Amino acid sequence: MMREDIKIATRQSYGEELAKLGEENENIVVLDADLTTATKTELFAEKFPDRFINVGIAEQNLMGISAGLSTFGKIPFASTFAVFAAGRAYEQIRNSIAYPNLNVKICATHGGVSVGEDGATHQMLEDLGLMRGLPNMTVMCTSDDIQTKWAVREISKIKGPVYLRLCRMKTPVIYDTDNFEIGKAVQIGEGTDASIIATGVCVSEAIKTMEILKEKGINVRVIDMHTIKPIDRKMIIKCAKETKRIITVEDHSIIGGLGSSVCEVLSEEYPTKVERMGIMDTFGQSGKGEELLAYYRIDSNAIVEKIAKKLKKVAIHS
Repeated sequence: MMREDIKIATRQSYGEELAKLGEENENIVVLDADLTTATKTELFAEKFPDRFINVGIAEQNLMGISAGLSTFGKIPFASTFAVFAAGRAYEQIRNSIAYPNLNVKICATHGGVSVGEDGATHQMLEDLGLMRGLPNMTVMCTSDDIQTKWAVREISKIKGPVYLRLCRMKTPVIYDTDNFEIGKAVQIGEGTDASIIATGVCVSEAIKTMEILKEKGINVRVIDMHTIKPIDRKMIIKCAKETKRIITVEDHSIIGGLGSSVCEVLSEEYPTKVERMGIMDTFGQSGKGEELLAYYRIDSNAIVEKIAKKLKKVAIHS
């Protein structure tokens, strides 16, 4: 299913699909904060310069202008790094977009430690928590090229604000088709020993884990939770009932993100012990994306060790 020989950064998928979408819908407008090459909005700007606005290094204005454009029937895609979108412009997102429930699509690239060499200041680890706390906001974090292109197209059709988190690092292509639905997770595998609920770049790591463990007689399933809000409550409860362990994995702080969301659901519906794997209440650091996933123990080797230990198996090394 997963193609490790084909790796594409979801920010690239975003730029490509946005340029394609612009051909089909003249109400699509794109705004950026002087990061067009990095966010890949340059692909849209080259084709539709009259529908592209580079506001410069002024992220608060990026959100304010996007809010204004949406009131005239436009569908603004506001793009910048996650640390600047969710961090620097949080007040504008809250009061100018979420509160009036405006039709703005905030597409934030460079989330998580997988940003790599840019270091702690640019590795946004709190954005999913910040955004899912806002009323009216749909929050998504896609895992591969196919899913990202679907998400870009799908969020252009729904009304209301959306926060779409994208990554810098190239990741394997997981899917062959785009049979997805906002708010509905994707189950990969039928294992009953454990459920690995993952999002974003960690989904491919979870799939690698599933394949490694299968060879050792441990059968797990992977849940691709591409929508953090509204979260798929039915899938979470189903997994808790059908498997022995629940493990969440995210390139985000364990506070406020996917792990917290899963725990909230289970504490209310079906109390279950959950192992949260993510950034453990610390900042990131500079390094290669793959090395940082390993360092912060959210890569496949770390997940394998966690599950083997919790299931009281002999330590397994890939």
